[in-house]
Parts: sequence; C-alpha cells; structure tokens
Amino acid sequence: MKNTTRKKILIIDDDPFIADMYVVKFKAEGFEVEAANNGKTGIERATKMKPDIILLDVVMPAIDGFDVLQKLRGDASLGHPKIIFLTNFGQREDIERGMQLGADGYIIKAHFTPSEVSAKVKELLVQ
Repeated sequence: MKNTTRKKILIIDDDPFIADMYVVKFKAEGFEVEAANNGKTGIERATKMKPDIILLDVVMPAIDGFDVLQKLRGDASLGHPKIIFLTNFGQREDIERGMQLGADGYIIKAHFTPSEVSAKVKELLVQ
C-alpha cells in the first residue's frame, strides 16, 4: 500500500453526521481531509484543494451531486480526481447516470461500513 499521508480527500455531503464521521475516519488513517456541506462550497473547495479523491452525495441543497460532478469533470485545472458517489440515492437509473457522467464509483451509504468505504477509497487511489 502506498503512503497515504499526502493524499487529499474532499467529502461533499450536507449531512454533518456523515461528513464528520468520514473526516475523523480518514484523518485517523493519515489522509488530509476537508468537508463541504453543499455542492457550491464543494466545488470551491475542490478548486482550492485539488483533492486526489472526492466522496460526493447526490441529494444536496442548491446544486445536486450530479451537477457537481459535471462541473468538476469540466474543470481541467483539477486534473482528474477520483470521484465516488457516497449516497443513499440508489435506484439503478441514478447509479447509471452517475457512472455515465464520469463517476469512478457509486457507494450506497446504507450498504457499506466506513471501513468498507475506506477500503474502496484506498483501492481507487492506487489505480
């Protein structure tokens, strides 16, 4: 496993409990982590932070996760961070839409523990 100390993770989720839980989890594992509580702030943080990976919720006020993904994928200055949807929005159409828009993964919150999400993040970071 590569050294994760310098890898940056951005969590974009309007649920403070979820965001805080993952911030704590990933910081404990040696990542640099920031969180944003809505899509607009998430886009701004991504532009400044240039994260290696972004965990993105779908249902958020103002700008939903699908629109955030499109905006991030359209910003060449970000490079090409890995973007994983981390959401409870799990209909087949939503998953297909997310993947077609350029997501690198789609995780249903209720189906995965934080440790499983962390394992998926690490797996994507070494690809």
